[in-house]
Amino acid sequence: MSTITTSPATTAAPARPVYRVTTRNVLRSEWTKLWSLRSTWITLGLGLVFLLAFGLISAARYRSNITSGQPLDPDFAGATAVGLSLFGTNFTQLALGVLGVLVAAGEYSTGMVRSTLAAVPRRLPVLWSKSAVFGLVALLLGVVGAFAAFLFGSSIVSGTPAAMTLSHPDVVRSLLGAGLYLGLVGVLGVALGALLRSVAGGISVLVAALMLIPGLISLLPKTWQADIGPYLPSNAGQSMFALTHDSTSLSPTAGLLVFLGWTALALGGAAVRLVRSDA
Repeated sequence: MSTITTSPATTAAPARPVYRVTTRNVLRSEWTKLWSLRSTWITLGLGLVFLLAFGLISAARYRSNITSGQPLDPDFAGATAVGLSLFGTNFTQLALGVLGVLVAAGEYSTGMVRSTLAAVPRRLPVLWSKSAVFGLVALLLGVVGAFAAFLFGSSIVSGTPAAMTLSHPDVVRSLLGAGLYLGLVGVLGVALGALLRSVAGGISVLVAALMLIPGLISLLPKTWQADIGPYLPSNAGQSMFALTHDSTSLSPTAGLLVFLGWTALALGGAAVRLVRSDA
């Protein structure tokens, strides 16, 4: 009589999910990383506060000067509700630009970039996704903040020579231009962070490009200022949301093209270094 032995059934291991490196997944990853940082919430909050607070303070000071009966402060000559409301743009651009540098260079300082590039071996989608995600966030904050600052600021200066409404010519274009400028500043910050791979270096170059170099250009002969000044990043960006223009400034479209050129130059440099050198 023969005995038939049966071998115990082998339990099949559960199939592991297959993760594909797609544009959507890379964007989702960068979105998650952006909002997982405490610095994101703090810096975006500060940027919005700067845009609103300085705009309202500027509008309130203008109204106080008008109603005081004293001679108008030269700083307020020809002031408009748009110009007063967007006074905080100069401070918000620093907050968003610095955060953009942190988004890119912060991964190099912590070493997390090695894990990121191991997950996305082609590398360049990481740079494009970081730029797109943070640029969109900065754009939305800039547009919302610009319109909110104008609505509050215009109510403060109502009944004064600076009073304006959304129906006035070029007001909506100016407010959208301010939001677009801030969005591009965020992308520029990401590009500088990825290019220099240093938080301190990226912030230094950003501040120099947006604030220090325009001040140094003012020391040059006036003919040089007229030839160089309008094409600097900050001056070109400000022309995007200026209501009026003269011979010393660019038109909104020209300013946008020039600032796009500077941003593309920084992104191109970051892309070349990302491809050709190790993290």
